[in-house]
Formats: sequence, C-alpha cells, structure tokens
Amino acid sequence: MEKRVMSVLEDEKKRDVKQLNPIVLAYIGDSVYELFVRTAVLKKEAKVNNLHKESVKYVKAEAQAEALKALAEELTEEETSIIKRARNNKSIHIPKNCSPMDYRNATGFEALIGYLYLTNQNERLKEVIGKSLKESS
Repeated sequence: MEKRVMSVLEDEKKRDVKQLNPIVLAYIGDSVYELFVRTAVLKKEAKVNNLHKESVKYVKAEAQAEALKALAEELTEEETSIIKRARNNKSIHIPKNCSPMDYRNATGFEALIGYLYLTNQNERLKEVIGKSLKESS
C-alpha cells in the first residue's frame, strides 16, 4: 500500500511540474546542467579560466542542440512533449551568436533537464546528461 501511495504522490508531482511554463523548466535546467558540466570539467583542469573555457564548450546553445539531436531516438513521449513545448514557446530574446533553431532546441534540452530534475528522475537525468557530455566532447 505504501508503494501505491508513493506512486500516486510521484504522479501528482509530475503533473504539477508539467504545468510549469516551459521557460521556467529551462531556467532550472540551465542551472542544473551547468552544475553537472562544471563538476565534470574539474576532472580535466585546475585553472579557473580554463575550467570556464571548457565548460562553455558544453553549455553553449549549439552544443545543447547537438546533444538533443543525438538523444532524439531515446526520448520518451513525455520527454518529447516537454521539449516541444519549450522549443515552440515564443522567446523574447535570441542571442546573436547562434541560430534561432539552435537556441530553441537548446531551450528544449534545458527544459528536459529541468523537468527530470524537478520530478526527481535522477537516474534518467544522469543518463541524459552523461550522453550529452559525450556528444559534446
């Protein structure tokens, strides 16, 4: 019975998170992803300036868009829905250093990361981030 109650609570939390604006999911996802990236690059370098340069390779929009493309075949319906909602959201600001499509796809990727984080899907989060880091390296 306890497992069933926990399952219902988890499903309720997922529904609540799905109701968030996808840009909010991307906002959280951006922070979570950057923290994972910064932690990962620590293994390669010790100087802060070099750590920053290495991190940027992974967190820039083009790299996130490529990571999303590489993950496309492995995404669940639910994950794809989150990504599409974020990607199709009207954005006020598109940086001048990347294409609008890369920016939208990066926003979708960040929303996925935010969704997985907020719904405590930690194993899936580690899997997605791990594959994205391999793709961007």
